[in-house]
Amino acid sequence: MGEPVQRQLPFKIFYKIGETSRIVGVEPYVLRYWETEFPFLKPKKTKTGQRLYTKKEIEMLFLIKKMLYEERFTVEGVRQKLGKMYRQASNETLTKQDILNKVKIKLKEILRMLS
Repeated sequence: MGEPVQRQLPFKIFYKIGETSRIVGVEPYVLRYWETEFPFLKPKKTKTGQRLYTKKEIEMLFLIKKMLYEERFTVEGVRQKLGKMYRQASNETLTKQDILNKVKIKLKEILRMLS
C-alpha cells in the first residue's frame, strides 16, 4: 500500500466523502455502497447527512479496495475477513478494569449458586 496514509494526508480530523473518494481512488457512490456492505465501516454524519471519514476509516477503505480489486476477494469474503479482524481488535481493547468487573460478576454468580 506504500507509505502510511498518515504521512500522505494533511492533518485533519475528518475528511468529507468527496475528499475521501479522491484519496482512495473510487467514486463517492462506491464508498456509500461499501458502507452498506461492510457493517464495520460507519463514518460519522453531520446533521445534514454529510459523511465524515477519519484517517483510520480511510486506511480501512484502502484495505477494502486492495482486497476487492487486487486480491480479487468477493464482497462477502472481505466482509468475513475484515469483520473477523474488527471483532478481534474490539475484544482486545478491553481494559483491565473491564476484565476485573467481568470476573467479579462471574464470581458473584458462582457464590450465589454455591449458597
